[in-house]
Amino acid sequence: MAHRSEPRFLVLHGLRLKGFAEAGPVAEGAGLDAGEAEDHLRSLAGDGLVSRRDGRVSGWSLTPDGRSEHRRLVGEELEAAGAKAVVHDAYRQFLDLNGDLLAVCTAWQLRPDGEAQVVNDHSDRDYDREVVGRLAAVDEGARPITDDLSAQLDRYGRYASRLGAALDRVRAGEPEWFTKPIIDSYHTVWFELHEDLLCTLGLERSAEGEG
Repeated sequence: MAHRSEPRFLVLHGLRLKGFAEAGPVAEGAGLDAGEAEDHLRSLAGDGLVSRRDGRVSGWSLTPDGRSEHRRLVGEELEAAGAKAVVHDAYRQFLDLNGDLLAVCTAWQLRPDGEAQVVNDHSDRDYDREVVGRLAAVDEGARPITDDLSAQLDRYGRYASRLGAALDRVRAGEPEWFTKPIIDSYHTVWFELHEDLLCTLGLERSAEGEG
């Protein structure tokens, strides 16, 4: 049976993945109510693990103590679930797909014009349709990975639906849901899954490909 994370940890973990965010996006990624996430953020702030900045851009972020506590908790959870081998294998499979996803994102942003590359203005529907088909193939390849992960750690269970929702919106003619930051675009959620795998295994992006 999949290990279920405590809501307080899910909020801390969600903020670690997003870096800087309001309660709403953290709650959405964690599958919690926004009010519940806000309550946990305020409690975590009282413990010195998160801090809030208000101004032109407002939101929450982890403190140095919060980052240390997150590393401890995510490691403890991985051990308690006995999921390290599964997560490591999923991470390797993810890396095999990651290059394909990045290539598809580039193709979405730039299209060939003779021997040159130009900004894709999405006026060529046949070209866009082909690129969306490539994204769908990446998504299909990612499903077994997220299924294996969620069978061990329940918190991974939302990635498939979030990726699928972004893909559906792209298919419905909303191109911003392919790569736009801030919103839960396909690339945004993919980047978050990548970061989730890294921090769960205690790895750094700079060390990818070593060993």
